[in-house]
Amino acid sequence: MKALLLLLLSLLVSGLTCVTSSAQSADGARILGIVADSASKKPMDFITVNLMINETTPVKADFTKADGSFLFVNLKPAKYTVVLVGVGYKTRIMAADLSDPARKEHNVGTVYLAASTVGLKEVTVTSVKPIVKQEVDRITYDLQADPESKVYSVLDMMRKVPYLSVDGDENIQLKGNADFKILINGKPSSMMERSYKEVLRSMPASSIERIEVITTPPAKYDAEGLAGIINIITHKKVDNGYSGSLNVSEKFPVGGPGFGGSFAAKFGKVGMTVLVGGSQYNTPSTRNMVSRSTFGEVKSDLNQDGFSRSGNNSGYLGYEISYEIDTLNLLSAQFNVNGSKSTGSGFQTSALSQQGETLEGYRIENDNRGDGTGMDAALNFQRTSRADKNRLLTFSYRYYGFNNTQKNNLTVSEEINFNLPDYRQVNDQSFSEQTIQVDYVYPVKKLSIEAGLKGIMRTNRSDFQYDTFDPESGRYVVNNEMSNKFNNTQNVFGAYNTYQYNLQKWSLKAGVRVEQTVVDADFISTDSKVKQNYFNVIPSVSINRKLKNNNALNFGYSQRIQRPGIWQLNPFIDRSNPNFERTGNPNLRPAFVNDVQLTYSISKKGSINFGGGLIAFRDLIFGVAVYDPETDITRTSYANTGTARLIMGMVNVNYPITKKWNFSLNARAAHGKVRGVVNNIPVTNQGIMSQVSVSTGYRLEKDWRVNANLNINGRNINLQGINNAMTSYSFSVNKDVVKDKLSLSAAVNNPFTKFRQWRRETSGPDFDQVDSRRDYFRTFNMSLNYKFGKLKEAIKKNKRGIRNDDVQSGS
Repeated sequence: MKALLLLLLSLLVSGLTCVTSSAQSADGARILGIVADSASKKPMDFITVNLMINETTPVKADFTKADGSFLFVNLKPAKYTVVLVGVGYKTRIMAADLSDPARKEHNVGTVYLAASTVGLKEVTVTSVKPIVKQEVDRITYDLQADPESKVYSVLDMMRKVPYLSVDGDENIQLKGNADFKILINGKPSSMMERSYKEVLRSMPASSIERIEVITTPPAKYDAEGLAGIINIITHKKVDNGYSGSLNVSEKFPVGGPGFGGSFAAKFGKVGMTVLVGGSQYNTPSTRNMVSRSTFGEVKSDLNQDGFSRSGNNSGYLGYEISYEIDTLNLLSAQFNVNGSKSTGSGFQTSALSQQGETLEGYRIENDNRGDGTGMDAALNFQRTSRADKNRLLTFSYRYYGFNNTQKNNLTVSEEINFNLPDYRQVNDQSFSEQTIQVDYVYPVKKLSIEAGLKGIMRTNRSDFQYDTFDPESGRYVVNNEMSNKFNNTQNVFGAYNTYQYNLQKWSLKAGVRVEQTVVDADFISTDSKVKQNYFNVIPSVSINRKLKNNNALNFGYSQRIQRPGIWQLNPFIDRSNPNFERTGNPNLRPAFVNDVQLTYSISKKGSINFGGGLIAFRDLIFGVAVYDPETDITRTSYANTGTARLIMGMVNVNYPITKKWNFSLNARAAHGKVRGVVNNIPVTNQGIMSQVSVSTGYRLEKDWRVNANLNINGRNINLQGINNAMTSYSFSVNKDVVKDKLSLSAAVNNPFTKFRQWRRETSGPDFDQVDSRRDYFRTFNMSLNYKFGKLKEAIKKNKRGIRNDDVQSGS
């Protein structure tokens, strides 16, 4: 470890010869003092010391030495505030008046910190500035405490968050699973539900306060999301007045320009917040190759080679407003809208051979267009008890809907023993959802009781049209046999009850949720229907034990379900590649998971969180590829075909090597074993999966900061094969042009590797297949971040609202 740290330091130093530093001036005033424990009277080291002006503007941050002392020098005349923060201790705030230029020193003397009880609320992991926070049922990553939040998008920063990883296709995984739910401020948002990648890669991390990973979701959350919930918290602490942030960025050659920001204001009883952004994401021409070999009675080899390029323009707007009717009644509303337009083009050549002899071949050109829009609106009313301010009754209503249209025009040429006319595909799909919810919170001393009722009414619609070109008329004609229409309604009715109990060293959160689901699918084109009705009881338990030296032990158990989303149910058959078809399965049933985990948190100079868990899946929804020797087509669909077991371990480390140099590690390893059925034949696959993210940063003089990152994603295992591993690295530099107001940032990703070879191996009882793609890997980022405004009083928001977590999100 020491050798690795020295290597990273040498890389940083050698890459920054262009940055000059100057010796600190001995002029100016200083503030000093000593921090000690109020009970033992012993000095306390590594206590965070924040120096602020007007209690709102940070100036410097440091931590106490072994003798408990701290010192700030070279200070200009001003009225300062010293804030002392320690894990397990009450925060101390002290004034230090140096406004008189003649006064050169302010000694606060010995300051005693009193211990505070850490129970159900949280166990904070503290370093120079806390980044990771462990709570009884979740772990939190503070983006505002990470300087690289000024450089990267929210999607990029998720590589650093415990339990999360991002693969080479920018797909997020939570504990190695792609089935999760993303919330904004604890509530669902159309920005995340339609296509989270489009929004997160255009959302600047500087506009976000923190990311919570809810690993053991309590019963108040819907039962869906096998791996858990990702909750993105925007800036919420706003005062009477206004504040905001703006970010503009450029990423190339993959990516493009982007902007984003947040705004908050409060005027009297009215408060509002806005989150807005947009970006272009262009992918230059990349090479795609497919190689498939079949065996059995008929042996053949298929080789495809082609190039493709794509572009996407996306934008989002989120708005929330609240009105304090009086001290006991609060009315709030939210409105979110997002949209995107995509274009793509490419070609591929295909050759099917047998024993070296070409059986058929063709060239196909694909020109595609896509449009999508999403919108949701919600209204919440919260009533607070006059007898107890923590006793809450909330009524909520929400509407959510989206529309997606995908158009493909395909031209076939250079045919050898292959007869397929030009064709086009149009897939229109829509989704709408209405939710009604009632929540009640009733605290009794150390016990808090929560209960609620919820009803969700959903409708999925799909209209797929397949047209073939008629050379005689020179027009496209609808092929009814290959076209399809269907409607799918899903109603979910739920109730929950949760109990939270706090003792001095123990915290317990337990609850149960019951859900009744009614599904009615109508396949208009084939005049057939499918009906499903199932009832689920979903328990959850979280236990926290506070130990000596501010350490903590957490245990969690939860049961979750995965209801299939429209993109898995949709029977539309994508024939954009004549030899490989993709389709959904409207007969899918929900999948279930039991999740047990144990974590241990250590806090002193740095922080360490490590743990392990066992996750068991049944009726798991897999993408299953089946080869048809009659047509030479491999079709991939979805099925409840298997079970899986995942034994996992994780570790997260944040450590200040010196006052200016920090180090962090986020790692996960798991052994997975999956069983299923492919083409009526049992299949088993197993292996090790891993992810490691290492980051280090160094703070220079004159508000310069440099960072280096290394990410290693091991291979990914599925029912029928594996994806190859990926290693990436990046360097970034940040400069505060105007302290805490204006900053400039730049980064280079994989500077010595222009391309990356992505590879996926798939096998079945009668075929082996390799898909490969050459992606641009070397990219450059530049961004400008600006903060503005001044606030005095916090905006009041509903403490309860609608959270729909029960449908698998698409990527």
